[in-house]
Amino acid sequence: MSFTLLQKKNETILLDMQIFHDERGFFSETYKKSDFQKIGIDADFVQDNHSFSKKGVIRALHYQLPPFAQGKLIQVLSGEIIDIAVDLRKSSAMFKQYTAVKLSGENHHLFYIPPGFGHGFMALSDNVHLLYKCTAEYSKEYERGIRWDDPILNLPWGNTCTPIISEKDKKLPFLQNAEIFE
Repeated sequence: MSFTLLQKKNETILLDMQIFHDERGFFSETYKKSDFQKIGIDADFVQDNHSFSKKGVIRALHYQLPPFAQGKLIQVLSGEIIDIAVDLRKSSAMFKQYTAVKLSGENHHLFYIPPGFGHGFMALSDNVHLLYKCTAEYSKEYERGIRWDDPILNLPWGNTCTPIISEKDKKLPFLQNAEIFE
């Protein structure tokens, strides 16, 4: 198997990739459907996204409502982030609980976030390149979000610097006013 299960919490899954090093550099399989199915991820990925961020950038809690709710497989190619997934399903026993993990180009971890969760991250270093696979295509009509500094969620972003937030993310609602999953 190309992956090792590191953590399973609130239905999110943290994986470690097997890395093959030699004098040229390294090689790794970043996705192998059969291995993911053995770990419990039976997702059909349909879109890949690449994000670049500077140190201190917070990309708030983003998600899409059904029928475009997205599962995401997150990987940092360079730099380091704190990545946070929040269960936004009102019917879930884990509603409003979060999982926070550090992902970096050095640790080669993969973080799977199932549909029904809000996703956000903060760049802890300069030049963060993040790649993620999605189980549904982007839909502006079904796109939603929650403010990064929601007092009910009290997310552990850390105090490494003054956060850089987009104007769009500054206007997102707090959880109590957000449209979320039933």
